Amino acid sequence: MKITDPTGPRNLTAIRAYGKAPAAEPRGVGAPVDRASILGLSEADLTPGVRNALQRLMAEVESLRRELEVSRHRLKDLERLVHEDTLLPLPNRRAFVQELARSIAYAERYGVAGAVVYFDVNDLKQINDSLGHAAGDAALAHVGSVLADNLRSSDFVARLGGDEFGVILAQATPTQAAEKAAQLAAKVATSPMLWEGKSLALSVAYGTHAFHPGQAPDAAIADADRAMYSQKQSRGGGR
Repeated sequence: MKITDPTGPRNLTAIRAYGKAPAAEPRGVGAPVDRASILGLSEADLTPGVRNALQRLMAEVESLRRELEVSRHRLKDLERLVHEDTLLPLPNRRAFVQELARSIAYAERYGVAGAVVYFDVNDLKQINDSLGHAAGDAALAHVGSVLADNLRSSDFVARLGGDEFGVILAQATPTQAAEKAAQLAAKVATSPMLWEGKSLALSVAYGTHAFHPGQAPDAAIADADRAMYSQKQSRGGGR
């Protein structure tokens, strides 16, 4: 998964202390220290009023620094919520579209291949109806985990919504994409989910599309979706 974190605000540096380090002295012998000046003021210039004003200023700067740090963490949390699926620990469709746009631009710039794969979990409605929606959610989580665990670090997987997942295969030719999609589908089929002590077999339909330079991400996803639907129909399935 490749989601770029936003750049956090810069730390404030308002007051710096300058001073000369004392020369080394024999142990036990005190040496006079040239105390650090603050904003160019010497120790003699720091009247009680000036000192109090500087202390208040430094406390205010430190308070602002803490507030900025809190805001930075909140922005990261918001970024995560915007791009993370509400059910699974995977990116959502928004993140997938953004990553696909970057992948298409990269492929166009460097003249490399790339493909998108559209997966649909078969018979999820039957699982929900017969075993309950908790079982259906567990089935989605299981499929998402199998897909994520069997991809390269350069690939990208997301839940597109409902029972559908998308995978971006970096630098994959159409033949390589078809082979990888078949491998992933086979891995799902041979990795049954345990539900309430019972083994539940799952399967997915899939379709691949080799995106081309200049193609809109939504168009590439739609082409892969049509390929998936065609495969499902050829096997006697439905939406």
